[in-house]
Amino acid sequence: MRWRFPLYARILLWFFLNLILLAALFFGLLRAQLHSGFDWLLAAGAGQRIQAVSDLIVVDLADRPRTEWSEVLKRFNDAYQLQFLLFDNRDGSQLAGDATPLPAAVRAYLPAHRAPLPQPGMPDDLGGGPRPRDRPDRPPPRPSPLSNESPKYLVRASHPTRYWVLTRVALRGPAFARPLPATLAVVSTTLSAGGLFFDFKPWLALGVGGVLFSVLLWLPLVRSLTCSIGQMTEATRHIAEGRFDGRVDEQRRDELGSLGQSINRMAQRLAGFVVGQKRFLGDIAHELCSPIARIQLALGILEQRADEKSLPYLEDLREEVQHMSSLVNELLSFSKASLGVTTALLGPIRVRGVAEEAIRRESAEGVEVRLEISDELTVHAEAELLARSLGNLLRNAIRYAGQAGPITVSARQENQTVLLTVADCGPGVPDSELARIFDPFYRLDASRAAATGGVGLGLSIVKTCIEACHGTVSCRNRSPSGLEATIRLPAAAQGQPSETAGGSALA
Repeated sequence: MRWRFPLYARILLWFFLNLILLAALFFGLLRAQLHSGFDWLLAAGAGQRIQAVSDLIVVDLADRPRTEWSEVLKRFNDAYQLQFLLFDNRDGSQLAGDATPLPAAVRAYLPAHRAPLPQPGMPDDLGGGPRPRDRPDRPPPRPSPLSNESPKYLVRASHPTRYWVLTRVALRGPAFARPLPATLAVVSTTLSAGGLFFDFKPWLALGVGGVLFSVLLWLPLVRSLTCSIGQMTEATRHIAEGRFDGRVDEQRRDELGSLGQSINRMAQRLAGFVVGQKRFLGDIAHELCSPIARIQLALGILEQRADEKSLPYLEDLREEVQHMSSLVNELLSFSKASLGVTTALLGPIRVRGVAEEAIRRESAEGVEVRLEISDELTVHAEAELLARSLGNLLRNAIRYAGQAGPITVSARQENQTVLLTVADCGPGVPDSELARIFDPFYRLDASRAAATGGVGLGLSIVKTCIEACHGTVSCRNRSPSGLEATIRLPAAAQGQPSETAGGSALA
């Protein structure tokens, strides 16, 4: 017994798998960042940018007397729209910059306060305090000015919220007997600090990468669902068009697999019903032929023996029997065309020869029929089915629009398809009824009077015959008036001999 895996469970499983994989990816990147330094992921080069600014300030301060240090920092304040401060590592006093009280969270990072320091290159938890695992007895790393090895710390202070980046520097110059250890502080009201502290580009890249990863992860599942739905859409479209040979893949073990099995069973049963109905109609029509023939024979005998008063009644009866005979013949034709779909012998057919034969049989006095088809145009079809289809279309156009103007039979080839059209200049058909005129027994005249048309099987026979030749037929209203029926058939392969409706080969 095959086990089923519900579709909603599969989608939920795929969703949580996506979350787990993304979480594992970000966790791995976070661990790499924590072990790779301040400027790898947190700010994507912020360490180099801050070091470069610190080097410029250190060089500028070394060439100036101490009384001008605040002016130097003010110049950098204006240039970067940030606040630069300088503190003495020996006693924690402020050496330059606007007088600013140090928050407790920042003061703990100055060597003069002997607080446990986090390891260099490790970002703070933004909570304002040192990490518990830091060893208080470990001496701070020796600063190395004018290099990327200078320790840097990111601290978040509250009330008000400020972001501090502290860089250990050593001031050298002719005014100093020995290097002066100091801490350069850069203060910002935002974490980005205009891109100096934090750059959003790497996070944007990570977000885009996560989206792309999710798309690639979901693509197989979505593609599987859309392919199955596309198969079912195509199969149901064929069923709606009366073609029941299409099948859906039943290998899926979810709701779509069950739906596919139901569609296949429905198509199989509908095919059986339709074929049975057509066989029933054919059998009934065949059985009715004999009694109708006997009735016609009896009417002939009665006409010979009846007096003049009875002849009008016998004539009315003959017309009704003739109408019944026409209906039976149409039913036989419809049944034969429907049941012959699977036995049609298709081959290259010269379109002009079939059209000429149909015009010769269906033409009526006073009706102009124009033929505009090239001699070389061929289709892949069966001559008898194509001739019957053209004959019915011509008969329909002559009956309803024969006196309104010329009827044109034309054909042209577009790529690998031949378009064969029968156009008239009659009143046309209401647009709302165009989709129904190929239904069996459908007629625009709801009264179904014999004087207003046939039995409603002519266009149904056309549709069945053309579909047996692997083609399609449709109708549209012309402007300003008229109806145009278009048959689409596959073009015959080049180099094959063509046949006329009678089956004779043409050079």
